[in-house]
Amino acid sequence: MSPTRTAPSLGSVLAGGVHSFSFELFPPKTDAGEQTLWQTVRELEALKPTFVSVTYGAGGSTQDRTVRITRQIAEHTTLLPVAHLTCVDASVDDLRKVIAQYSDAGVNTIMALRGDPIAGPESQWVQHPGGLPHADELVALVRSLGAFSVGVAAFPEGHPESGDFEDDARVLAAKQDAGAEFAITQFFFRAEDYERLVARAAAHGCTMPIVPGLMPVTNVAQIERFAVLSGAQFPNELANKFGKIKDDQSAVHELGVEVAAELGEKLLAMGAPGLHFYTLNRSTSTREVYEALGLNQV
Repeated sequence: MSPTRTAPSLGSVLAGGVHSFSFELFPPKTDAGEQTLWQTVRELEALKPTFVSVTYGAGGSTQDRTVRITRQIAEHTTLLPVAHLTCVDASVDDLRKVIAQYSDAGVNTIMALRGDPIAGPESQWVQHPGGLPHADELVALVRSLGAFSVGVAAFPEGHPESGDFEDDARVLAAKQDAGAEFAITQFFFRAEDYERLVARAAAHGCTMPIVPGLMPVTNVAQIERFAVLSGAQFPNELANKFGKIKDDQSAVHELGVEVAAELGEKLLAMGAPGLHFYTLNRSTSTREVYEALGLNQV
């Protein structure tokens, strides 16, 4: 079942010193949404990103679509797909089957995540009776089944269930010890939160690349909802700026691009290995941030 490598692993690419730029997509629930997704894929493909990741829906609800779309990206585009995999509502046997499907599709990079509770992030996470309770165990399982490059999640503002920031850093280091080669952060809005995360992780022996995740604001109510669901903070100074123009969609879009580009510039200047954009399956804002940073000239 082991995939054959024809290129360096994504982990080694990210550690190689050249800035990476990547995008996250999610499997839509409708045919119309899927058409939008594929239009976005083609528009982003022209930017020649380092990779694109394909996430699960809430509680692992879009697993079949995730596998299918990841396979199609691998087979029909020039993009390097990174497949998400979570422990949610899955036995070890279930996880093995999904990993085998990715391997058969030639997908050799996986984001190994515990995942959010099925009933939502504010509810208690429940382990599947035959499943795994933590992401580091999922990392170890994936690595045991083939020559996969494995990524994991990191949290600049701390995981909502962590006891404190140091505990959060220890968990990230444990994921590396289990075989993770890189991490991608939850979206955030303050560069200093990322800087502190990297310093804490390093103090616990974590040396793998940690790629910051950015989400350009395109809808104020939506970003506030996402922040609540993810445990991220929408800083008051930004909330006030966006609040004044929230009914002017064009102004929100313009400010969202400006804020994301400014944050991206700060992160790259402080040594981030690259930037990962949460696109919400729309390419316009992401491409504008990309151009504002001068990445189209790289």
